[in-house]
Amino acid sequence: MPQPLTSWSALELRHAIGAKAISPVELLQACLARIEAINPYLNAVTATCFDRARQEARAAEAAVLRGDPLGVLHGLPFGVKDLEETEGLLTTYGSPMYRNHVPAADNLMVARMRAAGAIVVGKTNVPELGAGANTRNPVWGATGNPFDPRLNCGGSSGGSAVALATDMLPLCTGSDTGGSLRIPAAKCGVVGFRPSPGLVPVERRALGWTPISVVGPMGRCMDDVGLHLSAIAGRSDNDPLSYDVDATAFARLRQRDLASLRVGYTVDFGVCDVDDDIRRVFLSRIESMRHLFKSCAPVQPDLAAADRCFDVIRAANYVARYRDAYERDPANLGPNPRANYEMGASMTLADHTAAHLDQTRMFKSFQSLFQDYDIILSPTTPVTPFAWTQLALDRINGKPLENYYRWLALTYVVTLMTNPALSMPCGRDHAGMPFGMQVIGGFRQDLALLEACKSLEWAWARIPDLGRPLPDLQRLRAQPPLDFRGGLVTAPPDAALVRAG
Repeated sequence: MPQPLTSWSALELRHAIGAKAISPVELLQACLARIEAINPYLNAVTATCFDRARQEARAAEAAVLRGDPLGVLHGLPFGVKDLEETEGLLTTYGSPMYRNHVPAADNLMVARMRAAGAIVVGKTNVPELGAGANTRNPVWGATGNPFDPRLNCGGSSGGSAVALATDMLPLCTGSDTGGSLRIPAAKCGVVGFRPSPGLVPVERRALGWTPISVVGPMGRCMDDVGLHLSAIAGRSDNDPLSYDVDATAFARLRQRDLASLRVGYTVDFGVCDVDDDIRRVFLSRIESMRHLFKSCAPVQPDLAAADRCFDVIRAANYVARYRDAYERDPANLGPNPRANYEMGASMTLADHTAAHLDQTRMFKSFQSLFQDYDIILSPTTPVTPFAWTQLALDRINGKPLENYYRWLALTYVVTLMTNPALSMPCGRDHAGMPFGMQVIGGFRQDLALLEACKSLEWAWARIPDLGRPLPDLQRLRAQPPLDFRGGLVTAPPDAALVRAG
């Protein structure tokens, strides 16, 4: 039985569109039907622009038939994380402050994707103001995990990860500060790539010179991540960290010889709390794959100051972005964003200086590891998914956690180092949920990392229990949809803005 169009990779779809084997109109209709069938059970896609998308798909089809030059994403439908501005389409940031906010223009990443021929279908759900790794907010409610809708799908790019995992859309955008591309990818069985700061410009970063926040691609396979990245990478005068790059190289990822790779691994970076079951799963994965590599050995980075360093640098970004809203009324911010703001507002110049000194010292130490290793592996998340009704994880192995985001440490310690990193699916964990492997590359070695991961993807698919798991959508739809909005929504957005055509 042939695969439905929605299950094809983005790269396969783009080739088929260019070869006139399928029509952008046909593909869009398949995606819209999939969204209508699956989204009520997971609540991943929020505001939509279906009528506009249909018009753009017809125009894309006409361009193919005329023989016009086609962009690298021509005719591919995509979802936009609800932290990214989209022209004429409701953008709420998951916050009541922006309940009826309709931007006049696309932000740079969305504009680049549309210029490459992609078609915006709708927005994907986020935590309030992107704070935390549980995708739930008082505007749209929660998003369920496609492997069990009662459980957390990660965040903050949770809606994007779920839309990809369930074949609602072939491409979705994401962003990452403490792990927001990597964590939902891990929990939903897809790929989330955190690029080097500046590879993909970020015009909405309030502190333009602070590299912890990036935007980037998500996909169901490495080829799709590379294709997506090829459309959005490259210098922009809107981002002082951005730089020139040959973006076309990402669209044609080659495989690297795994037998030449020197691989380091760490279960906790020496500082992160990790559930005992996840430790066992990770170490068993290492044993299952170590024969693939030239060498595979544990590493012990010196990241003892990482927690406090991240606290300070992250909180400074919240102060920069939300001071006016907080000063008007602290109730404008929900519990997570408010905690971040208040932490930052209480800090001193000495705190900031110490954090940046620590970050610089740890950066230099961490980069020295890559004299001996090509990539470093770790778990992406320290626990299997928990219920989305619990706002954040409060303990690991019975040990209370210091704050609501401390359970993100496996990813945020890498954020501080600025190395490119991604999460890719590597079988299932002890609870039968997707297990994400975090793969970290050398400083600004994005292409080398992606090509190594393409080889890992190919190899893992041929090793029992290491390939990408798929959600059982028939089982999902056999149960009545959950109430994803109950207790979280104060009032719905204006109905006319939710579906903008």
